[in-house]
Amino acid sequence: MDTLYHSTIQSLPLRARGKVRDLYTVDERHLLIVTTDRISAFDVVLPTPIPGKGKVLNALSNFWFERLAYIMPNHLTAIAPEEVVKTDDERAQVAGRAVVVRKLKALPVEAVVRGFLAGSAWKEYREKGTVGGMRMPPDMQQAEWIPEALFTPTTKGGPGEHDEPMSLRQMEHLLGDERAREVEVMSLTLYLESMKYASERGIIIADTKFEFGTDERGELTLMDEVLTPDSSRFWATSSYEPGTNPPSFDKQYVRDYLESIGWNKQPPAPELPPEVVRATAERYQQALRLLAG
Repeated sequence: MDTLYHSTIQSLPLRARGKVRDLYTVDERHLLIVTTDRISAFDVVLPTPIPGKGKVLNALSNFWFERLAYIMPNHLTAIAPEEVVKTDDERAQVAGRAVVVRKLKALPVEAVVRGFLAGSAWKEYREKGTVGGMRMPPDMQQAEWIPEALFTPTTKGGPGEHDEPMSLRQMEHLLGDERAREVEVMSLTLYLESMKYASERGIIIADTKFEFGTDERGELTLMDEVLTPDSSRFWATSSYEPGTNPPSFDKQYVRDYLESIGWNKQPPAPELPPEVVRATAERYQQALRLLAG
């Protein structure tokens, strides 16, 4: 399986390199997004790529963008990535792992929705009895279903920065009351609709994050990636059991490995052993097969 850690598109200006995606300027209204095989954990990019991961993320995001388009618009265009680059090598780099999108004004928040008590939410609950600052019922278990999905936004950290929890009041101050309410409603709607579909395919979406931008008319638009193993916590319905840390189809497997070796979660990150790379790639592929067929 081909692997791409850094893209090298010389025919377009490089706009930015994120943790996973490389962005290039196509023209005043469009960007080329190349999804690499880089993987991050605890907001640090690891030195070891996961072969084929970028193509899985690209395919799964495109699947969800199309499936959820009836709810709200997204940033995709009908322009083929191969049409905006020039050489055979560049076309090989973008094949199956890139999209040409509309240029949007990104909102400075991560729209996180939680349907189950896991990850940082479980840690907060154990320490304070709250999730996102909201009081929860007593005696809940790890991985337990939250009867009403919670919207728990965070800041959008830059390179090397951690995303930090944000209260709804802080988000309202940042975005304005009307826009903040729209982001909350749309995030919960997208999550609940995708949960219905995924559960029929044998996957529980325990939590996820969405990113939004606004177009030239100020319309809220879904962007970046949607409901992938990088942005979500996927569990198999067949093995789900409250009170445990369910096996997942996402990068939690990598996080668990890094926790097991005592890494301090600061750069530089350690290399991943071949067996962890192989198992992670298999989990991503399985998520794509179950959800998109």
